[in-house]
Amino acid sequence: MPNVAVFLAPGFEEIEAFTVVDYLRRANVDVTTVSVPEDGAEKFSDEVTGSHKIRVIADINLKNFIEKMDGKEPDAIYFPGGMPGASNLAANQYLFQLATKMDRKGKLIAAMCASPAVVLAKAGMLSNRKWTCYPGMENNLAEYCGTRDWAEEVMENSTHIKNVPFVFDNNVLTGRGPGTAEQFAMKFVELLTDSETAKKIHDGSCQR
Repeated sequence: MPNVAVFLAPGFEEIEAFTVVDYLRRANVDVTTVSVPEDGAEKFSDEVTGSHKIRVIADINLKNFIEKMDGKEPDAIYFPGGMPGASNLAANQYLFQLATKMDRKGKLIAAMCASPAVVLAKAGMLSNRKWTCYPGMENNLAEYCGTRDWAEEVMENSTHIKNVPFVFDNNVLTGRGPGTAEQFAMKFVELLTDSETAKKIHDGSCQR
């Protein structure tokens, strides 16, 4: 059974997080929700509040997750969008290192809405790939990456795709926004299991 870590930082987009977690668990994927502290916070808590003030208790906080993993990586990771959730994820050095390490190994990395532009771009994971994100955020990469020069370097040969629910290129899955979370989640299911499992969930949940 594949295992996935879903990282929830204060200000995460609830629809994007919960839709993906729900469908992956329907597919019997081992999903762990991990609470990530706000940028600059020293306290670790299992509780995290989304961008629409929905408070949730994650399966584990980041500190305990790091100890539990002991240098290993999950089969896949997922960064929901939402602001300032995506910014809090991007500021976390452990997540930066984890994602970079997994990318080198070709493991599945997924991000939605704000997170492709805010989290993945800065780490260079969109270079030489097609991708999508929340409309308009592709225009602010210099801000998210720190400088225009760095943005140009880490986004070399990348291609932003508009008006699609998701884009999968190599080992990176990116999604556009909350309204496309279901389609994004089902692609995630297919990648981690198979098309037959995805179809059963699609039909059984009366999807469009």
